[in-house]
Amino acid sequence: MNAPEILVEVAPELAVFVPHARRTGTHPLAVDGVSTLGHVVESLGVPLTEVGALLVDGHEAPVSHIPSNGESVAVRPVARPQQVPGAPLRFLLDVHLGTLARRLRLLGVDTAYESTDIGDPALAARSAAEQRVMLSRDRGLLRRRELWAGAFVYSTRPEDQLRDILDRFRPDLRPWSRCTACNGLLHAATKDEVADQLEHGTHRSYDVFARCESCGRAYWKGAHHEQLEAIVEDALSMRAQGN
Repeated sequence: MNAPEILVEVAPELAVFVPHARRTGTHPLAVDGVSTLGHVVESLGVPLTEVGALLVDGHEAPVSHIPSNGESVAVRPVARPQQVPGAPLRFLLDVHLGTLARRLRLLGVDTAYESTDIGDPALAARSAAEQRVMLSRDRGLLRRRELWAGAFVYSTRPEDQLRDILDRFRPDLRPWSRCTACNGLLHAATKDEVADQLEHGTHRSYDVFARCESCGRAYWKGAHHEQLEAIVEDALSMRAQGN
């Protein structure tokens, strides 16, 4: 007796996750009559964090649905902007996304970052405990059920990563308000208050400073400010166009 089959179509936006032969069109897939639709979709390689609607014979179905022989399933991406209910929007990034973490903090987005590999269970537990959206390129991590919420980072280029996350979640932007080193909040500081961190040339050339309330690091408009300003201006322009 032949195993039951369903017909599956994966949206083009999610094609990166599935084998090349399944990236376009509708394809048959054997099912066992026991596994949920969510499990079936994950078996194709698509993290559920990236899935919006699941349509079964044209009607939206939950991930707990048990597929039956002959059903047609369409896998759609998450809608943008994506809403994360129940907590202020904030992120947690794994060890591989340090540049993205610093750029999100530059824009004033609450962004926790693990600079060492603490392991998937610990990352998932922190996501749940602090109600943070886990950003990662690790599909296995994004499949962990204890995550508060998660999102796959599609690009390896920090510029593209930032634009994608800003487009997907539309976080509130408050540039220059967070420490890029530790995520603490910045407050205005006098030159005397940060004098111990300044070299002679900096002490002589600059008068406007900020200091992190958490780690004490001092900030001023130094040699790299134009580069940072360009990142901020691009993000604010993108937000204005999106609105």
